[in-house]
Amino acid sequence: MDFFKKIEEADEDLFWNIPEQKQGFINIVGGNLQNFRTSVKTAEFLNAKFPIQTINLILPDALKDKLPPLPNLVFTKSTESGSFADASEILTSLDASDFNLVVGDLSKNSITEKVISEICKKTSKPILITRDSVDLLSDGATESVLMNENLIIMASMAQLQKLLKAIYYPRMLLLTSPLSSAAETLHKFTLSYPVSIISLHNGQILVAKNGNVTATSLEKTTFSPISFWDGELAAKIVALNLYNPNNFIPATTSAIISSQH
Repeated sequence: MDFFKKIEEADEDLFWNIPEQKQGFINIVGGNLQNFRTSVKTAEFLNAKFPIQTINLILPDALKDKLPPLPNLVFTKSTESGSFADASEILTSLDASDFNLVVGDLSKNSITEKVISEICKKTSKPILITRDSVDLLSDGATESVLMNENLIIMASMAQLQKLLKAIYYPRMLLLTSPLSSAAETLHKFTLSYPVSIISLHNGQILVAKNGNVTATSLEKTTFSPISFWDGELAAKIVALNLYNPNNFIPATTSAIISSQH
């Protein structure tokens, strides 16, 4: 499988591209009336670890009375249950940034499902979605959403299985698949669709784009099967890709392996 490569070490040279002075603009999208902790923690992590000039936290406006007025909070229209209701408002912010992260903690409802599908389909800037935002994308998935080359999906194998089923993709992605079979499916899938994929399978972190797939042992990283999904790794991947554009697989695998930041 010449498309498949196992990665043992980070490309530390990529970290030289992180500027000393603050640069870049990232939006973090997430939260609902009942839970917005991960969104706030992820913003704090990026502020503390990387020299990013602007980090906006986009939240549903049902949270306005729960947070103090801060310059980097952006509130958009919410549903009656306190989740996102308006894709156009969010897209205006996304397209003004350099990179976007949808970190999840979203209410499961048809309105927010449509919002997630719309922003993933239409944003002109890189956008990584993870955690339960992937479930909402899968619920309303169409092939047109997956034609956005700016979309990065960080999902469990179960979520990817659901996504592939939703668009009637002809190859099965089974949770019991050996690593080689899962890698081959992601190889073919990312040749069919220009999205990028990050997942975890059989103790290996898989990264796929344009038909190329890498695997990194979770044991080579500082992450556990639980902390892999807490939002910090997704934020680190976004930051390293922000400073290394058009270099997705090396930047992402380096973010996964390196203990820096």
